[in-house]
Amino acid sequence: MPTLTLAAAQSVSIAGDLAANLRTHLDLIAAAADAGVELLLFPELSLTGYEPTLAAALTLDGADAHLRPLREACRVAGLTAVVGAPIQGPTGLQIGALILGADGRCRVHTKQYLHPGETPPFVPGNGGDLLEVRDVKAALAICADSNHPAHADAARAQGADLYLASAVIGPTGYPADSALLAGHARRLNMAVLMANHGAPTGGYACVGRSAFWQTDGQCLVAAPGDGPCLVIVRRHAGVWQGELRALRS
Repeated sequence: MPTLTLAAAQSVSIAGDLAANLRTHLDLIAAAADAGVELLLFPELSLTGYEPTLAAALTLDGADAHLRPLREACRVAGLTAVVGAPIQGPTGLQIGALILGADGRCRVHTKQYLHPGETPPFVPGNGGDLLEVRDVKAALAICADSNHPAHADAARAQGADLYLASAVIGPTGYPADSALLAGHARRLNMAVLMANHGAPTGGYACVGRSAFWQTDGQCLVAAPGDGPCLVIVRRHAGVWQGELRALRS
């Protein structure tokens, strides 16, 4: 059975600087491709930084010309990347994730559960469909989504065996949030991959420590702290192995 390789991209975003953040994403996609990654998960609002006051001027959609280099890089590398950006939805401004497929297509997923401080400017979204990489069915959670057990329960009921959490987590929130993610894995027999920002964003001193939890709730591999890196997991013959790759800032 061929090895399946997934990774969390612990990226560093510059507030509102889409051009610089696109370059960072391209570098991380290239590094992931070099490692044979098939699914690459970025943190919440990774393309713009977690900047609610700037979000309305930075919205993206799947057809946006800014995304063409990322979409082409994913197509050439044969990987799927999940990147974060504000979305102008039918009911207002939403926190979105753009799923850039290995086939060159783009799908949009939106955050369903907002923190109290996120509204306004954001309104809740409707989530999205599961994404599939070979025999793995993955559900996407955008930060606060994963704080609600009902969200993880619904993902498992839809057939997900992998939970992807794009996050913005600071030092005070990390113990509780990581315990929740480990609990989802153990309670639902569903592996969890979490990507956190590797530097401060939107006033949050993000701690990094992106991680992967196996279905028994045990953390297989985690970044030791902040800074840019890839947290890579490989599954061969049903067994997961972890790897860390530090990257230059």
